[in-house]
Amino acid sequence: MSKTFYITTPIFYPNAKLHMGHAYTVTLCDIICRAQKIQGKEGYLLTGADENTGKILKVVEEQGQSVEEYLSQVTENFKDLYSKLGISYNQFIKTSDKEKHWPGAQALWKKLVDAGDIYKASYTGLYCVGCETFYTEKDLADGKCPVHLTAPEQIKEENYFFRLSKYTQVIKEKIESDELLVLPQTRKNEILALLERGLEDISFSRPVKNVPHGIPVPGDNSQVIYVWCDALVNYISALGYGRDDELFQKFWPADVHVVGKDILRFHAAIWPAMLLSAGISLPKSLLVHGLITSGGHKMSKSLGNVIDPYELIEEYGYEAVRYYLAREVSPFEDGDMTTERFKESYNANLANGIGNLTSRIMKMAQDNLDAPIVITEEKNMSEYFALYDTYEISKAGDYVWNEIKFLDQYIQEHQPFKLIKTDKEAGQKMISDLVARLHRVALMLAPILPETSEKIKTLIKENKVPETQLFVRKD
Repeated sequence: MSKTFYITTPIFYPNAKLHMGHAYTVTLCDIICRAQKIQGKEGYLLTGADENTGKILKVVEEQGQSVEEYLSQVTENFKDLYSKLGISYNQFIKTSDKEKHWPGAQALWKKLVDAGDIYKASYTGLYCVGCETFYTEKDLADGKCPVHLTAPEQIKEENYFFRLSKYTQVIKEKIESDELLVLPQTRKNEILALLERGLEDISFSRPVKNVPHGIPVPGDNSQVIYVWCDALVNYISALGYGRDDELFQKFWPADVHVVGKDILRFHAAIWPAMLLSAGISLPKSLLVHGLITSGGHKMSKSLGNVIDPYELIEEYGYEAVRYYLAREVSPFEDGDMTTERFKESYNANLANGIGNLTSRIMKMAQDNLDAPIVITEEKNMSEYFALYDTYEISKAGDYVWNEIKFLDQYIQEHQPFKLIKTDKEAGQKMISDLVARLHRVALMLAPILPETSEKIKTLIKENKVPETQLFVRKD
């Protein structure tokens, strides 16, 4: 069994403030990685920013900043949100990093050349700046980009191409056999349907005169490496591929790339083909999550349904946001969030749930036990942590809160605070058992609510009631 666990977020475009969708992705990754660490693995969580993009130049021009100033500012904003969400990442990779990223991207390019999979050709295509993707007419919706709903630009230029078509069948076989596991099944079916139609060779470079901000193509400074042969390489360049491969040898292949459904094709078709061409092992799995909607609609300023993660953190605390994203949103489908649902869930499951339960049990313990209980042996939790191994995070949340609900009902039915008045020994035994069960809950909470988990364990160790409520009810 592997002793390491490597998980990645997508690297996000630095062209706007991070939103709830970004918060979900990084929180999901952090929860999964923490669970693996608790099980004894050496976890490594990678995140970062895709900075070699044409969109940056447009934003910088509008704001009158230098590229370096803009990127530095946005990167700090990314890290600020991660800090506020309690994200424990190991590395933040930036594709503008000439020391860490560029050597890996150029080394992989040379591998593709050596394999005979890079060639130069003239190209005319429809290009969406927002997606940084070329589209065919059949890909468009009423002549517009299906993502940004804007008309793409007609571009004609000479680029280097990658022989993606060459790898259609082998990728199809690896996904069908789950050698490259794509979750959930709906996304696996989606990518297999695409592969059934066949992949086409794709542009892997752009003229430097059109895209001056990027990594030079080895041996041809008139071209820069196009986004997919640049951005996707971050998963291995961050581990030292192309410069110092100690981490690469230790952690690759990735256990899971976590991506949104809008970038499935790039990760399940283009990225595997690049790795196959270069003779590099494929990642073990792709976890493809859905969108965070609000009131059943995609969040947008025009609809007035945008929920800002910063505002929720400010009012409810970061663990409340982590809880909602973990339990109320399934990794396998779209999840809905409204401020009303968030508040209801917070009050019911955090303030009146784990917060109230902790206070009740520890009040009985402080008043009636002569000393803190010593946890000598913990009940096996393999069933619980197995849910993280299959990325069923919302089910893991249900598992913990079912235990919380059970303990609440148990206290109501058996009333140990009354029993202890008539049978002290039996009452103390019941309270001690409840404290032990609460300790188990605290251990299970660690991936989702790491701070609360530690607080509860400390209260048990000191046999004290919390001085303030763990979660204060919002009226």
